[in-house]
Amino acid sequence: MLQKHAQHLCWRAGFGESLSAIKETEKQSAKQVFRKMLKDSEVYVPIAVVEPTDIAGDLRKLRMDKKENGGEGVERSKLKELQKERREEQARLNTTWLEVMSTEKGMLREKMAFFWHGHLVARSINASFSQSYVNTLRKYALGKFGDLLLAVSKEPAMLQFLNNRQNRKRSPNENFARELMELFTLGRGNYTERDIKEVARAFTGWDFDIKGNFVFRERQHDEEEKTVFGKKGYFKGEDIIQLLLENKQTAIFITTKVYQHFVNENISTHGHQEKIQELATRFYKTNYDIANLLENIFTADWFYAQQNIGSHVKSPVELLVGLKRTLGLKFEDEQTSLFIQRVLGQVLLYPPNVAGWPGGKNWIDSSSLLFRMQIPALIFTDKQPEINAKSDGDINTDYQTRKRSFRADMDWTAYASIFSDKEAKLMTEMSDFLLQVSPAEAVVQGIQDKTKTDSRTETVRKAAMALMMLPEYQLC
Repeated sequence: MLQKHAQHLCWRAGFGESLSAIKETEKQSAKQVFRKMLKDSEVYVPIAVVEPTDIAGDLRKLRMDKKENGGEGVERSKLKELQKERREEQARLNTTWLEVMSTEKGMLREKMAFFWHGHLVARSINASFSQSYVNTLRKYALGKFGDLLLAVSKEPAMLQFLNNRQNRKRSPNENFARELMELFTLGRGNYTERDIKEVARAFTGWDFDIKGNFVFRERQHDEEEKTVFGKKGYFKGEDIIQLLLENKQTAIFITTKVYQHFVNENISTHGHQEKIQELATRFYKTNYDIANLLENIFTADWFYAQQNIGSHVKSPVELLVGLKRTLGLKFEDEQTSLFIQRVLGQVLLYPPNVAGWPGGKNWIDSSSLLFRMQIPALIFTDKQPEINAKSDGDINTDYQTRKRSFRADMDWTAYASIFSDKEAKLMTEMSDFLLQVSPAEAVVQGIQDKTKTDSRTETVRKAAMALMMLPEYQLC
């Protein structure tokens, strides 16, 4: 593979990769490189930084403290302690998943789990529920879409977020049913209001217990006949998911979203629609095999066409993980990443709404671009950011707004050693590795002139910082 093509694959199917890893692909085909990425992602290891929830135990503890120590003040104090513990757990879960993305070899699994996090959207202030949800995304990320959809639909975070706990036969709640079809499977306009009502009835009784385990409450389930997509039956939730999978529109909808995220956001040109239709047909025939869909994309010649390289605006998480993964840097205070996520508008575990993050060019505006371009300088010179992370008034997210030191550990001597010893080649090699979109020659020459020092390591440090502060670094 050409270096530019290998980097394109590693950025889209992962979060970038070190130059030494890129160079290992030089004599391999795209299929060989992708198959290795798939093999590296075979093993699923759950993230386990949060203890399983004990809602009943927490409530008992509050009541006992109130009884033994007396007064509402004691109860409020203990409640604040519990809330603080939950926030700290959520922060630890966020930074742990970010670290897994940044360091583990199975980056294809993590990249797909991250994609599903923005598609099958759920959110919870209970860190145990969040951890269970994230692990389900990670477990099924490369398997069959139907298995993933069913498993996520039974997650306590999802049942709580889309109000299915309130979905009972005497008073159906249509929230989950609507989003299941509009955002998760068929897309708007491919179902009727009658379908929403009938699907909601099928999911009545889906709930979870005080430990966060899925339970089907038969007494709350509507057992009467339902008519969905013109078919009659005594449908339950599992039956609805099967009906959705049988509808080819689901394959088209999912394939389109995957294509826009991993290939090109603008699908109105260059024959993208034809490619999507062909991929969707295969996706449907393989019973929604996610790994197979990705292989068909990442090993196709057209994936490496010039119009697709450097066309993707890095999301804040992709930018952050990419910095850590390609440079091997590590923040002294890992919660620095929470502040960066908050300022740039993408905090893991906190999607803005059920539609997820808008993505693409929506990530770039004048203030966020300026901060993005300042991040390398903040990291490599240990400056303090002038920008503040705005509070949204939510006590559960205030911890994300605290300013922290950007100091990071980085072995610049080792990093400098991966590039050519020849001065004439150094800047070209660094630019080719760090940037998927080539800047003007005059810009690169200007950086070379300004960063040249007697110390090769210092020259590399300054040049890397300057290159990563260019607008082109925001693209992959």
